[in-house]
Amino acid sequence: MSEPRFTPPTRRDFIAAAGGALAAAGLAQAAHADVPGDKPDAEPNPAVGKPVSATAEAQGGSPKVPGPAPKRLGFAVVGLGKLALGEVLPAFGPTERCRPVALVSGDRDKARAVADHYGIDPKSLYSYKDFDGLRDNPAVDVVYVILPNAMHEEFTIRAAQAGKHVLCEKPMAPTAEACRAMIAACDKAKRKLMIAYRCHYEPYNQKMIEMSRQQAYGPIQFIVSDTLMEVGGAKQWRLDPKLAGGGSLVDIGVYSLNAARYLTGEEPAEVNAMSYGNPKDPRFKDVEQSIAFQLRFPSGVLANCTSSYSTGGGANRYRVMAAEGWYGLDPAIAYRGLRMQRSRGGVVEQVELREANHFASEMDHFAECIAEDRRPNTPGEEGLQDVKLIQLIYEAARTGKTIKV
Repeated sequence: MSEPRFTPPTRRDFIAAAGGALAAAGLAQAAHADVPGDKPDAEPNPAVGKPVSATAEAQGGSPKVPGPAPKRLGFAVVGLGKLALGEVLPAFGPTERCRPVALVSGDRDKARAVADHYGIDPKSLYSYKDFDGLRDNPAVDVVYVILPNAMHEEFTIRAAQAGKHVLCEKPMAPTAEACRAMIAACDKAKRKLMIAYRCHYEPYNQKMIEMSRQQAYGPIQFIVSDTLMEVGGAKQWRLDPKLAGGGSLVDIGVYSLNAARYLTGEEPAEVNAMSYGNPKDPRFKDVEQSIAFQLRFPSGVLANCTSSYSTGGGANRYRVMAAEGWYGLDPAIAYRGLRMQRSRGGVVEQVELREANHFASEMDHFAECIAEDRRPNTPGEEGLQDVKLIQLIYEAARTGKTIKV
């Protein structure tokens, strides 16, 4: 099956302040690809909105000092599905350190159209078969892998062997063994590997981490997190266990798992879980439809998390319950329009922070780490830890037992 035709948005769309949102809306139909090789967007993305009542919150950090612009590193985008076309490529506009210089796709015509729109040299278009030719392209510093999960290992290893740094979409891979192979390949090549956990790089989730570390509302007691969506039709790679490695847990439940870890700053000591798949729905004959899992952390914090592929309207949220109140995000992981609430003494306050393009922020962070030879905040080991825990959660659901980590 060939990839769908691509209709480029206008350049005005690309440079507008809300370019990512406009491009996502304009490209959704043309970019969706239910074929191995070009990853469709698997994440909930509710409409952009502002809190009805909001309190301005100081952003922190030092103001930028004018100086020479940093060198922009060249990125090769691997896979031209909905996520790449609707979010990642438009995000190069607001980046400070990154530029798209190469594309890898199974559809040559679509790649040419995208390259023309973004000013990418036609000589820097590659298929999956001639991917290794990136080795001879000095303009490419980083390879951004946006493919079905089971393909992450192969193209991360090939990118490292081609001498390129790697930014890889989450989840890192279907198995811990694959994750370790990816880390080993990048270490051997002396190239950096970062997993694209975009929420780590945007202000609202960063504020949640700060409040948790400072115990702003006292010691944390519970975390609840739900990531729910309607997955759509049966003919897509996300419902193929050979390509996805699982169902809703690996695709969207990983956000709740990762959030519980970065909010507590701890690793779970025990996990248990229950999963369900409607036997009358052919979409879920091979992967789970819904799963609920619980984590117990060494400090005593308990986390209750859910994910589902069959919830109309969708939801993505988490709330941290502490000794003196609570705080949380709803939505928590959408591309835009995140909303923060916090409560002490029964008074609920909405807080508005600066909104940032998640993908631009994560790419700039990686480029900065490469330029300064620093370890990324979400290295391969971060992705490996989530995959190890996902495997234990599946074991707990399968056996009905509490699994010690």
